[in-house]
Amino acid sequence: MSEKSIEGIINIGSKPVVERRATARGRLVLQATTKAAIEHGNVKKGDVLEASTIAAIQAVKETPRIVPHCHPIPLEGTEVNWRWAGDDLWCTVTVAAHYKTGIEMEALTGVAAGLLCVFDMVKSLEKDDQGQYPVARISDLEVVEKFKGI
Repeated sequence: MSEKSIEGIINIGSKPVVERRATARGRLVLQATTKAAIEHGNVKKGDVLEASTIAAIQAVKETPRIVPHCHPIPLEGTEVNWRWAGDDLWCTVTVAAHYKTGIEMEALTGVAAGLLCVFDMVKSLEKDDQGQYPVARISDLEVVEKFKGI
């Protein structure tokens, strides 16, 4: 019988506490009519960017519960920004902490949850006659900057 050992949470006990920041972003492609509905407050589920900002912040805080190998990190700040590029909605999340391990997973999780919340709130506007989503898609999820102090 062969054995397989899988390491749980990595031991970071001997690592120093340093300043850390991470910024991630992602994109949600939408139809022009959906963009207009968001901008004019005509989405039945409410203020899309406000709700999605809250979703992003909650996800940052819950990352260790979502991604099993992540350590609970005492977060010091989270910033969520939204911008339009044509009909594409970009979400950028920056997270800051002084801790022993990186925080890029928190930033990525925040972006993903923020964009998923937008998608959920506007999916009725994005459906075609067959109930499909021919335009809407989440893409370009990436870490754009990571900072580790000394």
